[in-house]
Amino acid sequence: EVQLQASGGGLVQPGGSLRLSCAASGFTFGSYAMSWVRQAPGKQRELVARIFANGTPDYVDSVKGRFTISRNNAKNTMYLQMNGLVPEDTAVYYCNVFHRGRDSWGQGTKVTVSS
Repeated sequence: EVQLQASGGGLVQPGGSLRLSCAASGFTFGSYAMSWVRQAPGKQRELVARIFANGTPDYVDSVKGRFTISRNNAKNTMYLQMNGLVPEDTAVYYCNVFHRGRDSWGQGTKVTVSS
């Protein structure tokens, strides 16, 4: 059974930083692309960043230059370093993997950017 556990969210002031982590189990972590997806209040889920099995990252334009996605295959963990946070980054952040034909999601971690 795929399990994804996101952590690291919290309240931060504009311009601040947070580091999210996603601990994964139940599948061969290093063989799959992993994603961070966020959902702001009243909005649809948005793909923020993904990292392919070979380590190649991809970002939505709004976070390029501010967010960095990474993975540690030895620890079955994915990260999202978020710098220069703005109020528009406020959302619940989910980690995601498309495994054996279906999307699997963690429980989400809430990020609030506010002064």
